[in-house]
Amino acid sequence: MNRHSKVSTFFVLGLLLTAGLFVGCKGGKKAPVEKEDTAISFVLDHDAIMQDIEQAEKVFNALPSPVESAMLIKSAGAEYNEALLNPISNASSYVTNRAMALNLGVYTCDLSFSSMYEQTQLLIDYMNAAKKMADGLGILDAIAQEDIDRLEENINDSEVIMDIVSQTFMNSNSYLEENGQPATAAMVLLGGWIEGFYISTQLVNMDNFANDKLVGRIVDQKFSIDILLNLLADSRGNQAVDELIDQVNELKTVFDKVTVETSAPRPVYDEATQSTVIKSESKVNITKEVFNELTTTVSLIRNSFINP
Repeated sequence: MNRHSKVSTFFVLGLLLTAGLFVGCKGGKKAPVEKEDTAISFVLDHDAIMQDIEQAEKVFNALPSPVESAMLIKSAGAEYNEALLNPISNASSYVTNRAMALNLGVYTCDLSFSSMYEQTQLLIDYMNAAKKMADGLGILDAIAQEDIDRLEENINDSEVIMDIVSQTFMNSNSYLEENGQPATAAMVLLGGWIEGFYISTQLVNMDNFANDKLVGRIVDQKFSIDILLNLLADSRGNQAVDELIDQVNELKTVFDKVTVETSAPRPVYDEATQSTVIKSESKVNITKEVFNELTTTVSLIRNSFINP
């Protein structure tokens, strides 16, 4: 696998992992909880996850689609909370490549969240903030004017917006890759992932922790940390990236407290293909204490991104 293909694959996985915070994975199911102080468990179907990755790869090559990622937040009944987003007024303070790259990802996520809740004026404001970051990074040439015009013409159509934003930022990351800026591309992805993770943890109803749909999607991110670290490792030696690796490792340390039990592989007959396949499942367990530690850690990282 060449370097470009490797990074593109990581971006595809990043899409799935960020979207996974909010979009129900068809293979996941939650075990019943008897006591409030016990860990809650989630069962993951590896085949279903790989199918999602393959489907994502057909549509996206770069940044995750935060528009799609916001769907479960709304369907789960969470209310829109503008206070969770990075204030647009912060945009003028981002002058370094690191700050602009991270907050291009952050603002893309916030833009998408606003779009899903039909916050039209905020959507426009966050679109302009994201464009300001892209301009500062010198990648506005990668964004077609016709896409910008189409976005403005369909400002109330979240499906069209999802398609345009995904395509636009796919082009942006491809541009960064092709122009020798993989570190910047990785920082954009990380910024969006952290913002989605942060928003989701803030929206969990701790009074109904065992039954909150978002908890399972957050727990799934245990499997994304190594992917993110591998992506960043390609640009190790860049001071900004090295600092980000240290921060992601702090999050990994907390995720290591989330226990995983993997069942032995077993043959399962697939009626659709009339063949036998080997399957295994992983049960992931998390306590409120560990979840609160995750919430605190991602909040600190996210705040360091938006308050450079």
